[in-house]
Amino acid sequence: MDANKIKKGLGRGLSSLIGETKIETQKNKIRITEIAPNKYQPRKNFDEENLNDLVNSIRERGIIQPIIVRKSEDQISKYEIIAGERRWLAAQKAGLHEVPVVVTEADDLKSLEFAIIENVQRHDLNPLEEAQGYQRLIDEFSYDQEKVSKFIGKSRSHVTNCLRILSLPEEVLKLIENKKLSAGHAKILVGLENVNFVVNKIIEKKLSVRQSENFVRIFKLKKSLTKKAKDPNLKELELSLIEKIGLNVSIQNKKNNKGKITFEYKDLDQLNKIIDILKLNY
Repeated sequence: MDANKIKKGLGRGLSSLIGETKIETQKNKIRITEIAPNKYQPRKNFDEENLNDLVNSIRERGIIQPIIVRKSEDQISKYEIIAGERRWLAAQKAGLHEVPVVVTEADDLKSLEFAIIENVQRHDLNPLEEAQGYQRLIDEFSYDQEKVSKFIGKSRSHVTNCLRILSLPEEVLKLIENKKLSAGHAKILVGLENVNFVVNKIIEKKLSVRQSENFVRIFKLKKSLTKKAKDPNLKELELSLIEKIGLNVSIQNKKNNKGKITFEYKDLDQLNKIIDILKLNY
């Protein structure tokens, strides 16, 4: 793919990318049953209310903008959607048997690019779907973050922050996917140690993004103060153990004098060292 075309990216719009591909033929209409969804579609959820609005519009005025398709590699005599899956779904709900299409040549990479650009331009993707689309470009088509940012016409930091969402626990990602947490909430949660605890509080108390930011700030402050308030005798004991065994040691002691000692090791040799010390002394 031409690097100059990638650099221009999203700014030129979907129609410009279509112009870069060879339009094999333009049919007025093909049967809905001959069309299959895009296997690279980054969008998982289609808003039911918006979809119903489109259904009503199609019933009144028909499909104004043709669906862009390519010949399916997986299903003989079928076409795979490149752009326009929402129109295709709405057409089915509207009871149409045929839809207008533009048939174009596109490989898997171009198909994914089309799908991402159409959805990003229309702000149809939730933050998780957007991140998964970019990650797929990276994993399956050897893009790097710089190349992704040039292609979509957004800053490198936007791409980086977007991809960081994927580091959140699976259960949190599900909440984002189901729109129980917003993009603003997701950005606050990235990098938190006790993310599940914070998420539960956000949902339980129905905190806005601004309220969640304040909650996290207070939560971090309390945690920091707790760490600073450690008994100096425990701290001295930690240091003496660190000096003797050469490994990081953490002692946590509760008010009832119950707690735990944590030994941190970075490789098998250090783990064996801890085991040998325990065996030798106990």
